[in-house]
Amino acid sequence: MTQKIIETLIDETLAGQRLSEQDALRLFETADLEILGRAAHAMTKKRHPEDFRTYNIERNINYTNVCSSGCKFCAFFQSPGDEISEKCGMMTCNHQNSALKYVMTTDEFLEKIGETVKMGGNQILLQGGLHPDLPLSWYEEFLQTAKRHFPEVNLHGFSPTEIVFFAKKSGLSTREVLLRLRESGLGSLPGGGAEILVERVRREVSPNKATAKEWLDACRTWHRMGGRGSATMMFGHVEAPAERMEHLARLRELQDETGGFTAFICWTFQPGNTQLAHISKLSGDDYLRMLAVSRLFLDNFANLQASCVTQGLQIGTKALHFGANDMGSVMIEENVVAAAGTVFCSNEQEIRAAIESAGFVPRRRNVFYDLLD
Repeated sequence: MTQKIIETLIDETLAGQRLSEQDALRLFETADLEILGRAAHAMTKKRHPEDFRTYNIERNINYTNVCSSGCKFCAFFQSPGDEISEKCGMMTCNHQNSALKYVMTTDEFLEKIGETVKMGGNQILLQGGLHPDLPLSWYEEFLQTAKRHFPEVNLHGFSPTEIVFFAKKSGLSTREVLLRLRESGLGSLPGGGAEILVERVRREVSPNKATAKEWLDACRTWHRMGGRGSATMMFGHVEAPAERMEHLARLRELQDETGGFTAFICWTFQPGNTQLAHISKLSGDDYLRMLAVSRLFLDNFANLQASCVTQGLQIGTKALHFGANDMGSVMIEENVVAAAGTVFCSNEQEIRAAIESAGFVPRRRNVFYDLLD
């Protein structure tokens, strides 16, 4: 693709013409990174002309690491079958995964939420492995207990993959599972477990997990119930660039239909301690290129988050000029990425300073992007 064609394509996209999968792939593969960055930033400024950029404070609580899926890209899970410890122990963002299996106790769960509230957090990201022995009632009671003690905290819980697993295990429909969890206190649906929404890729890296269609259908059902949630993409493992664009197209199509996605978050695969450790880790520039193309393609997504957890604060800050309008969360606790050997943690002061260094005013938000300050 010549420079003139690239410029014309970007100009048309910024003028409102929807980018096709094929043209998005051409931009991804041939456009200069800085040109892509400027175009993505221009698109962001059209949607977000305000002088501020946002962030949140939350904690990622992984209620169990026992998982029957056995995904090749995951360094966190432990296979079912062996004895499970009574208590998992307090995990911090510096935690390195051990071989100890656990299911979190209610007391520990409440302790972690209480710590989060004291640190200014208003949300819990609740996710875990696909545990073969926990009934749906266990999850309901977990949510109910949390809401009784901390009614002000939003429970952003259970990826579409988990929802599909709960439904199959309980013999209920996805809608019935979501209704029961919402009645128990579920507030919003995180977009985990998407990886790449292409069946060829999923068969290779996660054949025991929800299919792309099942993942999308779970989100569709939640959105039709009036629920909101995020969408994600983990890239840089076995997928081809064209399959990344197919992933984006499926998200955009569902967003056209429901409008239920609050934000899109992409991050690079972290190969350490996984079955795919032979795959080279992508660079910060690779991440910024994918982020920029995502901003140009996902014209119906209001918000794109930077992934400081996998990229670090320097690249995360640069992402505010490559399509992101949000710095993600001050992640009080993160275990899954940490298990792969990637540990980037920043406190609120550092996040605010990073936003200011990018030329914006820092503003706190909640998961629905309502401003809190």
